[in-house]
Amino acid sequence: MVKSKTTQTGDLDLSVYREEAAEHPQLDDLSQISPEDQKVLLMTGVDPMGKERSGSFFQKDHSVIHCTANFEGAEIMSASEARKKYHGLTEYWGKAVPVDKDIYTKRAEEHQEHGYYVRSLPGAQVYYPLQACLYLTEDRLAQDVHNIIIAEEGSSLNLITGCATAPGVRSGLHVGVSEFYVKKGATVSFTMIHNWAEEMAVRPRSAVIVEEGGKFISNYVCLVPARDLQMYPTAILKGKGAVATFNSVLLAKPGSYMDVGSRVILQQEGCRAEIIARTVSTGGTIISRGHLRGEHRGIKAHLECKGLLLSDTGVIHAIPELEGTTSDLEMSHEAAVGKIAQEEVEYLMARGLSEQEATALIIKGFLSLDIVGLPPSLKKDLEHLIEQTEEEAL
Repeated sequence: MVKSKTTQTGDLDLSVYREEAAEHPQLDDLSQISPEDQKVLLMTGVDPMGKERSGSFFQKDHSVIHCTANFEGAEIMSASEARKKYHGLTEYWGKAVPVDKDIYTKRAEEHQEHGYYVRSLPGAQVYYPLQACLYLTEDRLAQDVHNIIIAEEGSSLNLITGCATAPGVRSGLHVGVSEFYVKKGATVSFTMIHNWAEEMAVRPRSAVIVEEGGKFISNYVCLVPARDLQMYPTAILKGKGAVATFNSVLLAKPGSYMDVGSRVILQQEGCRAEIIARTVSTGGTIISRGHLRGEHRGIKAHLECKGLLLSDTGVIHAIPELEGTTSDLEMSHEAAVGKIAQEEVEYLMARGLSEQEATALIIKGFLSLDIVGLPPSLKKDLEHLIEQTEEEAL
């Protein structure tokens, strides 16, 4: 077992992770993976049978073992393959997330073990989601990926990404650079579900550029947390009427440390943004960040961070930020951290519930955030995860 060590500067000690991985053979169908692995994939919203999916991408350690698109209006392939096919992707690569932004983006650029490329063609309406899974099966392995997601003008794209470790894997490093480009009048709904091992260190680095009339919806769920998670995606609304929404649901168990937030920069007239975070600690530490920056008149934005402490050893630190650089804008925030109110428990008990049933119902209601754009089948999976969280909390 390797715990995520840190240097004096607070960065991870990257030398403790292995950089070489065995090659894995290609699969014609994800249903060919083991029943144990299939179970993990389903817990991250990835359907091995590909039901109601427009395409699938599966990366196992450093090998892309399956990739297929079932919809003519969408492309999905390895980012490495896309760079060969599209002349290095120079129009996009490193434009939203600079490759020298920090030690993790530099590492991803130097190593870059694939990642995925997803694109919806102009005007295409990709109703069924595309799905991608980044999977680790070797202990102490580092996985460094770079993802490019493009929604061309007037198109809509729904993408579900599951990041997870195989049964038996306890430690490792995942560095994921993701760049999103939402063109004029396009819509992207992006759902990421993390299901990591207890000693994993995870460093996503993401940014979104939204053009005029474009819409970006991000749903992030982490109910099976890693040891050390740090992410702060940024959306830049550079066109008139652009919209960004970040929804996140986080659970920190004892021993886990999660530094997670979202930032939206509203640069043009009529831009809208919303950041909503629900955090629960049963003994771990959560730093919940949110930052809205308004740079133009006529914008509206709201930030909401709510935390629930279910243990005296847990920590939730909410950091909401509003920054306005011009007049005639509307931005607001709401932040709250606390325990389950006894009067709420007593109210439900007076209506026939036991104390345990009342507490479970309150936790479920708190975590059951109405996530926009989530497929019905995935909602059922998340409800199951929340039920498991209730049982563990009690």
